[in-house]
Amino acid sequence: MAAHSAVLCASKIINPFWVGRLGNTAKVFGTTLISHRNKTSLTPPPAKYGGRHTVTLIPGDGIGPELLNHVREVFRFTCVPVDFEVVNVNSALETDDDMNNAITAIRRNGVALKGNIETKHTLPASVKSRNNVLRTSLDLYANVMHCQSLPGVQTRHKNIDIMIIRENTEGEYSSLEHESVSGVVESLKIITRNNSLRIADYAFKLARERGRRRVTAVHKANIMKLGDGLFLQCCREVASGYPEITFDSMIVDNTTMQLVSKPQQFDVMVMPNLYGNVVSNVCAGLVGGPGLVPGANYGHVYAVFETATRNTGKSIAEKNIANPTAMLLASCLMLDHLKLNDYASVIRNAVLTTMNETRLHTADLGGQGTTLEVVQSVMRVIQSKGQFTAEL
Repeated sequence: MAAHSAVLCASKIINPFWVGRLGNTAKVFGTTLISHRNKTSLTPPPAKYGGRHTVTLIPGDGIGPELLNHVREVFRFTCVPVDFEVVNVNSALETDDDMNNAITAIRRNGVALKGNIETKHTLPASVKSRNNVLRTSLDLYANVMHCQSLPGVQTRHKNIDIMIIRENTEGEYSSLEHESVSGVVESLKIITRNNSLRIADYAFKLARERGRRRVTAVHKANIMKLGDGLFLQCCREVASGYPEITFDSMIVDNTTMQLVSKPQQFDVMVMPNLYGNVVSNVCAGLVGGPGLVPGANYGHVYAVFETATRNTGKSIAEKNIANPTAMLLASCLMLDHLKLNDYASVIRNAVLTTMNETRLHTADLGGQGTTLEVVQSVMRVIQSKGQFTAEL
């Protein structure tokens, strides 16, 4: 069996089967492919061992482990030249040993694919969110989410195509809290000029790369005049260097109302950390739910890919009903980042074909398909297009 798979994978190298096979479905998320291909601010780690990449894989909690197992199976089936270094993080522990191992592995490999790690509210306040520790330790300052209407998914609003750029390491997530006197808690929101400038610059550069025409800064500077005021001022400064892109701003509470009433008015949105959490979840709901949208976290050195809404899905774990789409598409973003664009396109097109043409949907989209059935359909689509693959 192993020898047969190796022969098929070798055949794939000799026969560039994907050339000319990128149909109409490639247009969905196609801008992501182009952007990562041209990205200059983050260089992917070089391939090792005969052109293979090593990627850190953090299963996380809830539906994370089962979805990432499906990603590994699709990669094996499609002969993707990626090897995973699995690092488990136990969210029930109060020590940092597991998290330190995961961060070390990402620093070694440069890239990670992860499930969300549960943040237990019952643990002491001194125990910080493992997800947040990972992003701050690796300086993954930019979270990017492409939220767009997908073919085959019925939603109230159509023609949504929004890029959300979220500051990822500061704001209310700085975890600087203390009880000054009994019953009075102070929680510090940290906004720095340096981070505000670089997240704004990231948003405008991305807008320029992708031919976007408008960037909207989301804020609450009418109340937090110094903190959000600094963020808004930095956005305005950066905007002056991009005269071809229209810049405007919107208060966060109005933003959420505008999103659910007329989301098509938004193009690229940039915002501080907490507002990004709220807006990302609203936008995911607008296009069909958390099971559909991938996310990416970028710094100058490292990149970590995951589902966009960062929920564990604990209530549906191990029931074979979770939607694998978001995690599969997140893995495609990772492949684009590693410049394995053709493999990314093959898998992405198969996912979208399953969703749009096969119409095999999980329960969150009103269907009756299981997680495994969707994944098997994706692999059958890959095989039907003439790709050389390992055995099912």
